[in-house]
Amino acid sequence: MRDLPGWAVRLRAERRQRLWTQRDMAKRLAEAADDHTRDRLPERESLTRMIKDWEAGRHQPKDPYRVLYCRVFDADEAELFDDRHTAQDRLSAEALSVPIPALPLPAIAPDSDLFERITRTVQRPGRVDRQTVEWLETCLAEHRKVEDTIGSHPLLGIVRQQLGVVVELAQNARGSLADTVVDLAAQYAQFVAWMSLDVDDQAAALAWYDRAHDWALEIGDVNMATTTLSMKAHQAWSAGNARRCVRLANAARWHDGRVAPGVRGMAAQMTARGHALAGDARPARTLLDEAEALIRQAAEHADDEPAWMYFYDETWFRLQRGMTELQLGNWPKAIDLLTEGLSGLPEGYKRDRAWYGSCLAKAHAEAGDAAAAVAVSLPIVADAVTLNRHAAKELRMIVRGLNRKRAPEAVNLSEALTACSAAPE
Repeated sequence: MRDLPGWAVRLRAERRQRLWTQRDMAKRLAEAADDHTRDRLPERESLTRMIKDWEAGRHQPKDPYRVLYCRVFDADEAELFDDRHTAQDRLSAEALSVPIPALPLPAIAPDSDLFERITRTVQRPGRVDRQTVEWLETCLAEHRKVEDTIGSHPLLGIVRQQLGVVVELAQNARGSLADTVVDLAAQYAQFVAWMSLDVDDQAAALAWYDRAHDWALEIGDVNMATTTLSMKAHQAWSAGNARRCVRLANAARWHDGRVAPGVRGMAAQMTARGHALAGDARPARTLLDEAEALIRQAAEHADDEPAWMYFYDETWFRLQRGMTELQLGNWPKAIDLLTEGLSGLPEGYKRDRAWYGSCLAKAHAEAGDAAAAVAVSLPIVADAVTLNRHAAKELRMIVRGLNRKRAPEAVNLSEALTACSAAPE
């Protein structure tokens, strides 16, 4: 970042702040052009490569691209391209990289006083203060939300570095702040474990879930202890190990009397998914009913749920129930639940929309409706390939299944997957 021209830093920062990929940026530039100019623009892939070159500082955009950038970012040309802004931009770029790396999100950009506090804390961990800890709590909350949109790959390295800082602070914190920092370390470890699983680093995921569980037990946080066991059950489910999934999810329910309803609901539905994986429909559906009642109870007292349960609501549960019916081979019910759930899932949850969309496509394919399966699949192909390897794998399996049935619609989905897999990021 330090060697880049200021205008390149600004173009990249403005794009990333909006959570756009370079392909998204190419689309926005084209949309900002009038009809005559748009007809003269290069193809989307060529424009994406040009954006990469501009953000790498290889050469500066010329007209009409300078004007289009200004329209897209609603900025003056001098603000984006004047070299007099270079020093300020470099300082801004470093502000979220030193001393603790973070994405350049407005909600976590520290002011000068807080920046100095964070710097002193990193240099002298034994003198950790509450303001720095609260800033790290905000970082974690914001990165959790961003991960729903951009996936794990851009975040994992940054959050690992933040976790390293938190662990050092936890080793040095004293007095009333000590348990707060250990609690934060457990939450960071749980998040890193989740992202590690998302990128298929199974060993790291298991290790960080174990560490989060240990820290939770150290401070008596039964909500986190229960959550980590539920997530280890999810890891077992992902590996196709039904017995381990059920056993870990049942272990997660040992603290039921002291655990928030939403956390208990997660454990119950995870047990249900283990039974569904084993083909045991009756206990799976009974446990799902129990989990649904707990979710409604949690919604009545949402402020009592831990911060990491922000996503757990009736929409998410409906999708989980649809996924379970899919596992049990009840295609019509799975289609209804997944369709309804996706209609309530925010558009920004791109990774999850890709996954549940792939589940819905599979349900249509298994029900014998190839056209519906492909119609559901095509809008999510790009996000599946970019953000969710599980969804991409599911879509490729759908192609193979449709090909076995000699369904002509398979060609369109296969070509879309190939095109997105070959496209530059």
